Amino acid sequence: MIKQYHFNFCKMTVYEDYILTVINEGITVSVEHNDVLLAISEKHFSGKNFVYITHRINSYSVNPNVYLKTSQIKNLQGFAVISDNPLQDHQVQLEKKFFNKPFEKFNTLGEALVWKNTLLHEIMPFKK
Repeated sequence: MIKQYHFNFCKMTVYEDYILTVINEGITVSVEHNDVLLAISEKHFSGKNFVYITHRINSYSVNPNVYLKTSQIKNLQGFAVISDNPLQDHQVQLEKKFFNKPFEKFNTLGEALVWKNTLLHEIMPFKK
């Protein structure tokens, strides 16, 4: 772990090549929340590729327009959702339509990290 942040809408932990987020119960993730992700990614991943992982422990909703903006982060290479809730399968399929980069759901953090490692090793190094 490099740094951990506690915001009013989530807990965000930054690692060497990924961000792990747990969104708080009852939040509706909006484009404004995405600005926080952008600031954190610029601070910790300038000139370096990374993956965003969200662990869906709590119940919350996401404005799909968030993904349109998130997709614009050049060095963000993929988005992973961790949840063992089968209801999330449909939700993730819907959300994927708004994100133009790899976007997958996993049951465990371990599975998501294997995918992250594969994804980051398959791509070219980040170029500004």
